[in-house]
Amino acid sequence: MEPPVKRRLSRREAQDLDIEIQFLERLVDRDPGYVEALEALGDAYGLRGRSADGLAIDERLRTLRPGDPVIRFNLACSLALIGEPERACRELEHALDLGFRDFRSLQRDPDLASARKHPAFHRVNAKVSALTTSHPPA
Repeated sequence: MEPPVKRRLSRREAQDLDIEIQFLERLVDRDPGYVEALEALGDAYGLRGRSADGLAIDERLRTLRPGDPVIRFNLACSLALIGEPERACRELEHALDLGFRDFRSLQRDPDLASARKHPAFHRVNAKVSALTTSHPPA
């Protein structure tokens, strides 16, 4: 699946998203371990351009589900967006170690642009190469 193209929200879309964010924030305040609500809130923050808030959510999710490779990938995206490409690459390596295999997203997700430009991304590419050599995709 191709990453979504980011576009500017209309005024109405932004208002609707703000209402959704408020609802989700109240929901996770009541149940801090509600993973699905946290994931939705992180996505909503991302759509709204609230990268630091999205990072905080992704870090909470990593604590709740440290073995989830998709959560680690999303955390890497958040780190790259706030200007932490080295940390983003470390999270990508963890995601790969945990079983993340969406190699296309590693190369195309626009959130990871700064990480792909960082020298540490060579380690990520090396790990992908090793994984595809030892276990070619079906």
